[in-house]
Amino acid sequence: MMYTTSIFVAFFLALIILTKKGRNLADTFLGIWMIVIGIHLFAYYSFVSGIIFRYPGIMWFNLPYAFLHGPLLYLYTEALTNPENFRTKRWLLHFVLPVLILFSDLPVMLLSENERIILYKNDWAGFETLTFVQDVLLSTSGIVYIVITNILLFKHKRRILGQFSNQGKINLNWLRFLFYGMGALWTVIIFTGNDEWIFSMASVFIVFIGYFGIKQAGIFTNRFPEITEDDPIRELVIESAVYDSGIVKKKYAKSGLNEDAAKDLHLQLQHVMYTGKLFTEPELTLTDLAGRLSVHPNYLSQVINETEGVNFYDYVNALRVEEFKRLVSIPGNQKYTLLALAYDCGFNSKSAFNRFFKKSTSLSPSEYLKSIA
Repeated sequence: MMYTTSIFVAFFLALIILTKKGRNLADTFLGIWMIVIGIHLFAYYSFVSGIIFRYPGIMWFNLPYAFLHGPLLYLYTEALTNPENFRTKRWLLHFVLPVLILFSDLPVMLLSENERIILYKNDWAGFETLTFVQDVLLSTSGIVYIVITNILLFKHKRRILGQFSNQGKINLNWLRFLFYGMGALWTVIIFTGNDEWIFSMASVFIVFIGYFGIKQAGIFTNRFPEITEDDPIRELVIESAVYDSGIVKKKYAKSGLNEDAAKDLHLQLQHVMYTGKLFTEPELTLTDLAGRLSVHPNYLSQVINETEGVNFYDYVNALRVEEFKRLVSIPGNQKYTLLALAYDCGFNSKSAFNRFFKKSTSLSPSEYLKSIA
């Protein structure tokens, strides 16, 4: 019952994802992954239920789907976190191993139906070397894709600090939990090989992946202005805008922004932030702010990194904290909750507010309120 329900859910979620309005490349990969999971579960269910022996033609569904899960997880993550640098020729390479495994299975698939039934019932007797090699490759592939997907998520976490003032909808924590779950699955595969455990866990993951995958909005949907050949900023790459651990990752030696222009831009930035209080806009991004200042986002990021000494995320949220301190000190605001004041300052969740406030002041909001009482 669990497997049949999970198969239905997988295909249903695939249908929703692949037909949803505004579908992007990441959605396409997720929808395809749901289909692959659904077929894989059906293949396993047909084996344990004995259907495959009554209808031997179903054996053609028993292809090496396990080798597709790692690549599809990675490609979904890459398309979601780095769509502008996604290259078709490069992602096709991720399917080289699954195709090779498929060809290695052809001698089995070309056997007669009776021969395949005997082979399945005798646990692949006579093909022990093939199954051993495939098991080793599957385990290795799983570990590799878990590692490189984690690297993508780490880079994404670092990158959004330079472009977004709020991370609640784009931090992909749910994908990180999925990543840990995949790690647990591969551990089960490597150390136990217990198919019942593996497919039971996969059945739970389907609902988890589908639910959060449908909810996940596009992240980098705003395109930066195109940099022309004669633009002095052309050699200032986007990644150089990332600021981590108090150190600018790349020098701005090739930037077209000279010292006087940087000072002028910083004054404009201070004016719109302090006078217009743009930091109170919960969804404020680097691209939005740069558009209002009529500058390229890389120039603005450079000024924030070098002049303020922090990334965009820390810069905007520090202003929000200072605004909260100002509001909470006004006697007339005592009738409002701390969270209501935090929302007025631009924070969009209680957890984000508490986390950054404590990072900034070493006190929780309530502790700070007591300290000034």
